[in-house]
Amino acid sequence: MNGPAAGPLPREAPANALDTGKLFAARLQAARVRPYLATALFALSPVVCRRVPTMAVDAYWRCYVSPAYVDRTRVEELAGAWVHEVSHLLRDHHGRSDRYARRHGRDGPAERLRMNIAADCEINDDAYGDGLARPGGAVVPGALGLEDGELMEDYLRQFRLGPHTAHLAWLECGSGADGVTRAWDLGPDGAHGLSAQERDAVRFRVAQRITGRPGNAPSGWRRWAEEAFHPPQPWRQLLGAAVRAAASAPGAGEDYVHGRPARRSAAVPGAVLPSLRRRPTRVVVVIDTSGSVSDTELGSALLEVAAISRAVGGRGDLVGVLPCDAAAGRVRPLCGGTEGVELLGGGGTDLRTGFTRALESRPRPDVVVMLTDGQTPWPSRRPPCRTVVGLFGRQHGGSSYDESDPEYRPGGPPAWARVVTIG
Repeated sequence: MNGPAAGPLPREAPANALDTGKLFAARLQAARVRPYLATALFALSPVVCRRVPTMAVDAYWRCYVSPAYVDRTRVEELAGAWVHEVSHLLRDHHGRSDRYARRHGRDGPAERLRMNIAADCEINDDAYGDGLARPGGAVVPGALGLEDGELMEDYLRQFRLGPHTAHLAWLECGSGADGVTRAWDLGPDGAHGLSAQERDAVRFRVAQRITGRPGNAPSGWRRWAEEAFHPPQPWRQLLGAAVRAAASAPGAGEDYVHGRPARRSAAVPGAVLPSLRRRPTRVVVVIDTSGSVSDTELGSALLEVAAISRAVGGRGDLVGVLPCDAAAGRVRPLCGGTEGVELLGGGGTDLRTGFTRALESRPRPDVVVMLTDGQTPWPSRRPPCRTVVGLFGRQHGGSSYDESDPEYRPGGPPAWARVVTIG
């Protein structure tokens, strides 16, 4: 799918002439230095717009371009701007911004600007170099005292607007970056927009180019492509249901603290009574590392761990990982991301030891997530916390337990577990 390479561009109103030759030369240069993004770059439809300071996109893959910006900017920097804007769309920053706003109850112009800044940090940490010039004013994580290599949601937890971000008030990447419709947006029924099916097709073809030529794309793009081909299961919904059920149980996720006295202290003169405070939900993920689990399935398990971490707000300290075959290791917090997870094992399978070790960890988990092929005996009793089982996509059934028997089919998970198929 190609955007228009010639002919009149859609216009919001009569405007200064746009130097289309320069604009399209910059897009061609961007495609040459980032060939894995070529399909997406040529799927963008330019729209002349004097109300944007530089370039901006909407969710329907239109790119709104300021003629004045094109006139004053070198072709090399324009190429970087093309890559930047299409990256917002490929990474679904508009959808992720909307989900973040709903989840955290934070919205409004200031909060959406913060989302745009965080999305720019996710893109710009490894987008430039190797033949692609960084556009003037591009936001990088280091300028805000942040580390490279993190996601938009991670950055949103780490900074607030203030004097150090005042110089970014002009930032405007459009509704395709932060999810808020602009006055100039042409909307779903406007000319040259892509349908949902066309947008998915573009993303799939870009992911295919990245995974088909390993080593040519930065790590951020490789991570994105892997998730595009193997989308994580909807852990946010699954964990949400499990956590809500866990929280409704007496005493679950609660503790008494003196940081804020209880209101009833006034009824007991001379005494300061503690208040009941809800603590963050803690999750332990038990990963089956037995010999019957393939490397591909272990890779899928790590993708799911990353998705689970995002489901609890990106706080790695709230997620513990426990490799387990016939013996269980120890629960390690996910503070360093999935790159630091060691999946040791390769022997037989008895995930009952994993359940036991997970429940012995301190602080005690509110939810245990088990990622397994199912070839394991299960605890005879319901664990004292919510349990979600992720089964790698195989056929399960039968009741015998002998992994050396080629006819062996394991029994399914117990009824008390919430089960989802992975892959």
